[in-house]
Amino acid sequence: MDKRILNKAHEMFFKYGIRSVSMDEIATQLGISKKTIYQHYADKDALVDDVINSEINENKEKCGRYQQVADNAIHETFLALENISEILKAMNVSLFNDLEKYHPIAYKKLMEHKNKFLSALVKNNLDRGVKEGLYKPEINTDILAKYRMATVFLVFNNEVFHTNKITTVLNEITDNFLYGLATPKGNKLIEKYIKERNKK
Repeated sequence: MDKRILNKAHEMFFKYGIRSVSMDEIATQLGISKKTIYQHYADKDALVDDVINSEINENKEKCGRYQQVADNAIHETFLALENISEILKAMNVSLFNDLEKYHPIAYKKLMEHKNKFLSALVKNNLDRGVKEGLYKPEINTDILAKYRMATVFLVFNNEVFHTNKITTVLNEITDNFLYGLATPKGNKLIEKYIKERNKK
C-alpha cells in the first residue's frame, strides 16, 4: 500500500503541483479512505518527503547509468538532458515553489542533492570532457559546475522565464553552455547530438 500511495502522490504532485493536491484527492484517486493514507503517512509533509526521496534516488540511479553507457562526456550530457525533458513534460513548474514555501525539509533535501550530488556529477563530466579533448583544457571545472547547476534550476523561476516551453529554454541554455567550453572536436559532437535530438 505504501508504494501505491507514493506512486499516486508522485503522479499528482508532479502534474498539478503540491499545494493544489489534497490528501482527500489522493485517497479518492486510489479508491481508499484518507484514514488509510494516514495509517502509512503521519501527514502531507511526510508524504511529500517520501516522494522527493524517491525522486532523488531514481535520479541518482539514472545518472549513474548515463555515465556508464555514454560514449563521451557530451553524449552523457545529452542523455541527461533527454531524461530531464521527459520529466518536465509531466511536471507542473509550481512544484519547486510549493516545496520551497510549504515543505522546507523536503526542499532542503532537494537542494542538497543539487549542490552536492548533481554538482559533483557535472564536475566529473567536465573533467571527463577535458581528458577526452572535447572541452577546453583551461576551463575551471569547479566554477563551471556550480554555474551549470544554477542555470539549470533557473528555468523553473517564473520571474525569469515566463513560458511553458521549459524544455526549449533548457535545450538553449545547455547547447550554448556546451559550445562555450567545447574544443573544435567537441563542437562537431554537439552538432551531431543536436541533429539527432531534432529528429525525435
